[in-house]
This record gives sequence, structure tokens and C-alpha cells, in this order.
Amino acid sequence: QVQLVESGGGLVQPGGSLRLSCAVSGSIFRIVAMGWYRQAPGNQRELVASLPTGGGTRYADSVKGRFTISRDYAKNTGYLQMNSLKPEDTAVYYCNAQVLRAGQFSPSDYWGQGTRVTVSS
Repeated sequence: QVQLVESGGGLVQPGGSLRLSCAVSGSIFRIVAMGWYRQAPGNQRELVASLPTGGGTRYADSVKGRFTISRDYAKNTGYLQMNSLKPEDTAVYYCNAQVLRAGQFSPSDYWGQGTRVTVSS
């Protein structure tokens, strides 16, 4: 099995920063791609940032220039550095990983349990 555990959420004032972490563990052969999504109350889950299979990074327009996605390959951990936070960034943030397990020929999708981010004064 594969587990994703997020951490780093919390309450922060507008203009503040938070760093989310996503630790991936289990029977991992290779993490093919990682991403962060968020879901605010009453809204659909949306992509925030990703490290896609082909390389590079993708960001939602609303977070470009403020958020940075990264990954520590040795630790199987992904990060989302969030700066200049705004009240509209308030949401539950979910980590997603596409993981190729030993003996499999195609990766499977896995999700973390979510970590809540609240931006408020």
C-alpha cells in the first residue's frame, strides 16, 4: 500500500506564509508525479500546483508568483511553499501522487487526507 500524509496547515494572517509537506510512504517503486489541490467550502476541488510526469511545474493562475511546489526525491516528500497568502486561499489542501509500485506497469493515483489552511486576520 501507499500512504500520503500532509502536514503544515494552520491559521495564518493575510500576507503570511505556510509550508505544506506531503510524505509518501509504502511500497513505492517510483513517484511519477505529484501535485497539490485544494477545496474550499461549496467549491470543487481545484489544482493548485503540480510536478507533472513530463517535468516542469504547473500553477493555477491564482497562485502564480506566490506559491512554489518542490520535491525531495530522496525523502519521497513533496512541498508547497505558500507566500503572500490571501483570505481566498482558505481551503483544505490535498496532496496527490501518481505512484508506480513494484510489479505494476502503470502508476496509480493516491491522495492524502488533507490539511486545512485558514487565512484570516
